[in-house]
Amino acid sequence: MDTPVSYLGEAYALLAAFSWAVALIFFKRSGVSVPPMALNLFKNVVGLVLLTVALLFVAPEDQTIGALTTREAVLLAISGVLGIAFADTLLFFSLNKIGVGMLAIVECSYAPLMIFFAWLVAGESVSATTVIGGLLVISAVFVATGRTRRSYRESPLDLESRRQSGDQSPDATPNRTELVKGIVIGILAITLMAFGIAMVKSTIESAPLVPVTMLRLAAGSAMLAIIMGVHKNRREWFRVFVPRWNVWSTCVPAGFFGTFLALMFWIGGFKYTNTARAAILNQTSTIIALIFATIFLKESFTMRKVVAAVMAFVGVLVVSIGQASKPTATVPPQATAVIFQDEAHPFSSRPDSRGPDESDATVPSD
Repeated sequence: MDTPVSYLGEAYALLAAFSWAVALIFFKRSGVSVPPMALNLFKNVVGLVLLTVALLFVAPEDQTIGALTTREAVLLAISGVLGIAFADTLLFFSLNKIGVGMLAIVECSYAPLMIFFAWLVAGESVSATTVIGGLLVISAVFVATGRTRRSYRESPLDLESRRQSGDQSPDATPNRTELVKGIVIGILAITLMAFGIAMVKSTIESAPLVPVTMLRLAAGSAMLAIIMGVHKNRREWFRVFVPRWNVWSTCVPAGFFGTFLALMFWIGGFKYTNTARAAILNQTSTIIALIFATIFLKESFTMRKVVAAVMAFVGVLVVSIGQASKPTATVPPQATAVIFQDEAHPFSSRPDSRGPDESDATVPSD
């Protein structure tokens, strides 16, 4: 019985990586015609609808949030605003600027950022191995940003995105300033995601997965709807909800793969196999996204990008191993925490709160 369960967890982790990589392709295509904030709200609504359906298939005791205090509910709502309304919108801005391949590398910064906030907020200890892994990820981002004009060829989809945004520059190669700007926006988005989850980790540990996820999505969606409702371009932005094949053919699959399917597989991976193994398999989304971006979006596949991706992947692997092998005795029980991913971005490691003899035990679902 143990072997099938272990393989099931590994399969879920790989499917999660695959689902997120597919979602990035659809998000990129959607971003050509749909503004980041409108796309964010649309994918959240798709996720809420699908999660409502999923709620019918979970155990009755997992269908309600339970006895949350007012403070916990407010913190969950704030977490949803930071990690979904603001962070995901910034992530889509970054995606439009730097493309899928580069964003896949930048996303690897999620793991060290989660560890940093675990240390800052909950007093989670950080091993030397974890620091080394984090430095590798940061170095990978610098390697990626150092690419030259000669080594970069803007994809046809990038050109169309720039035309849609009003950039009429005849130069097909975005300057380094724009590239760095896109990466900084992406890192800011991931930082907000990490902090948004770290602030509610104790609530997420004890509450059922689907209702809590829906509460965070609903809070983030409500904030987006308010902002869009008072914006001068509100009519144009809300048009994304008017059924149109050329829009929904990419936006609906993006919400399905990115907001719903990837999350469910991600949780399954951490539930049925140990944290380090699941996190490493999850991070294969970086490689898958690079390949998909080259095939489907015609993004350049340069040696610099390959080196950066490998460095980032190894960095996440080192972080995962460092946190999984960390002795639990160094952290007071009340400060120990399992760090959980954001729903629109589920692919990085989290520190394991279990003891060294419990590496294959079931992880509490969020």
